[in-house]
Amino acid sequence: MRERATVRAFPPLRPHRALGQNFLRDPNISRNIIAAIAPEREDTLLEIGPGEGALTHELAARAGRLVIVDVDDRVIHRMREMLSGTAVEILHEDILNVDLAALAARVGNLRVVGNIPYNITTPILFHLLDHRSVIRDAVLMMQREVARRLSAIPGSKDYGILSVASQFSADVAMLFDVSPNVFYPRPNVTSTLVRLTMRATPRAAVADEAFFRSMVRAVFGKRRKTLRNSLRYFLGEPPPAGLEEFLEQRPEELAVEDLARLSNSLFEARRVERTPA
Repeated sequence: MRERATVRAFPPLRPHRALGQNFLRDPNISRNIIAAIAPEREDTLLEIGPGEGALTHELAARAGRLVIVDVDDRVIHRMREMLSGTAVEILHEDILNVDLAALAARVGNLRVVGNIPYNITTPILFHLLDHRSVIRDAVLMMQREVARRLSAIPGSKDYGILSVASQFSADVAMLFDVSPNVFYPRPNVTSTLVRLTMRATPRAAVADEAFFRSMVRAVFGKRRKTLRNSLRYFLGEPPPAGLEEFLEQRPEELAVEDLARLSNSLFEARRVERTPA
């Protein structure tokens, strides 16, 4: 194991509410998270929002390479002091603006970790899923209600756009819940550690992924309507013939594979429509 940087005490940071900061301050939970990540010497880790560094030293010691990213000037300053003399790369950026494909091209495919801010959890998840080709997995702490949406099954109240997007691109594993008492400030919700293992190929084959995503967003945006009605809004016209097995159902009743079949049928019908005779 490589030599660890000298760990010295730093004064606590005052969390910024606007940044959704809740700092982990329980070493037992930190050890459990590290065990779940199980970093290896060949790994390149990207830590989102290191905060006060509850995980950072151990990640730096175990991984082959560690890149950390945070938008907060104070966190960046602390990380530069804390990690002085190490090979850790520090990016002072909003994770949503980081070109993950370009980063991976430079440092290798990524394993992503972090206690991500509750207020931008969903955008971060979509950002990671959009770059799944350069991400091996992501071990993330998030609000339990959001975690449940990732793994929700068709027909449940939590099943929606995020469920479909996550399960289309990744295998989702709920690892363990974390009490609000281990964070400062104490959030009003329980957190859950989740692993997303990116799939080499999507769960279901789609003819056009952008079309599939647009259709899913559109129909779940009107989830109380049957697909006969919600597809009318999406297409700007009644859905084509041959889709009767879907049309009286609501979107939340369809599994990812069913939604992919529906998307492929619609995409093919539109392609044929637009092909010159």
